[in-house]
Amino acid sequence: MKGLLYYNRGDLRFSEEVPEPKVVNDNDVKIKVAYCGICGTDLHEYLEGPIFFPKAGKKDKISGFELPLCPGHEMSGVVVEVGDKVTHVKKGDHVVIEATSHCSDKARYKETMKQGLPFCSACKAGKPNICKDLNFLGLGTGSGGFGQYVVYGSDHVLKLPEFVPLDTAALVEPISVAWHAVEQANFKPGQTALVIGGGPIGLASILALKGHKASRIVCSEPALMRRQFAERLGAEVFNPMEHKDTVGDLKALVPETEGFDAAFDCSGIPITFQTSIDALGHGGIAVNVAIWADKPIQYNPMSLTYQEKLATGSMGYVVKDFAEVIEAIANGLIPLESVRVLITGKVSAQDTVEKGFNELINHKESNVKILVTPNGEQL
Repeated sequence: MKGLLYYNRGDLRFSEEVPEPKVVNDNDVKIKVAYCGICGTDLHEYLEGPIFFPKAGKKDKISGFELPLCPGHEMSGVVVEVGDKVTHVKKGDHVVIEATSHCSDKARYKETMKQGLPFCSACKAGKPNICKDLNFLGLGTGSGGFGQYVVYGSDHVLKLPEFVPLDTAALVEPISVAWHAVEQANFKPGQTALVIGGGPIGLASILALKGHKASRIVCSEPALMRRQFAERLGAEVFNPMEHKDTVGDLKALVPETEGFDAAFDCSGIPITFQTSIDALGHGGIAVNVAIWADKPIQYNPMSLTYQEKLATGSMGYVVKDFAEVIEAIANGLIPLESVRVLITGKVSAQDTVEKGFNELINHKESNVKILVTPNGEQL
């Protein structure tokens, strides 16, 4: 099949001879990829990796696969074949793929199934998104959505409502990242939220908060174009560069609680981390959604203690998040037209580096989500 292969840092190559995945297990589903979003993680793999991808000469812990493999984990597509035990989707269904790989997936692959490895403590506790061997389809477990076809276990495949277009459906994955973060905040309808950073996950967080019936959403973002995107999604916007007392002025926006009920750091720099805590009201919850470099930062522990605030992190998603995002789209809490706002470009697999990766790297303020179309534009 055709696809874009990842060999190493800075080395992505289009090929027409990518091995096409096959249905080999009773619960496998083969999907013709319609659209696959380029994620910030894909950019990190290209610029700094391998990170999730196995290093040269190494094998993925879940599948035992080695490079090269096709990237891409924000996928929508059409089912073309199912294993004998698959009942909840059939050929022709439009679907999305929850792309995590964890202990339960090891049994699907010859390299790891014979090892009889026990489940890690996180998977035993029903938290596969923080599996000690966590990986993703399209980041090492197998070739992903920058190729024409993918095969994955049916427990990761969710059917879409008929009215949801396939291009819009590719955004279910990043919105699910944000949805999981909102769940981590134990967010309740009617509460207030601060989103710090108006990049793709920050904007997705606005949609996830709308799906949770937030009463007020404020997005703090210095870049004008990103603030404009946030406004289009229905958030109030705040430019931190225009305020001497950023925290005080943010808290003044919600005087009734003297700060926000929840804050989501989608930027990942020391000042935004501290602001996510300081801008909370008493008992508020700050959630780190950003992916940080592996190095420590300083912060003031008493900023939590004085008002019994909480700070936590959010990692990826689980199938439940995908199902709830799809439901929120179906019932109109997350409007389709708002999801489509996030799509700022579409490129072929062959043009992904030049017109996708480079565009996002060099013009990130004017782009949110660029979709790869490995099989051409889909209806």
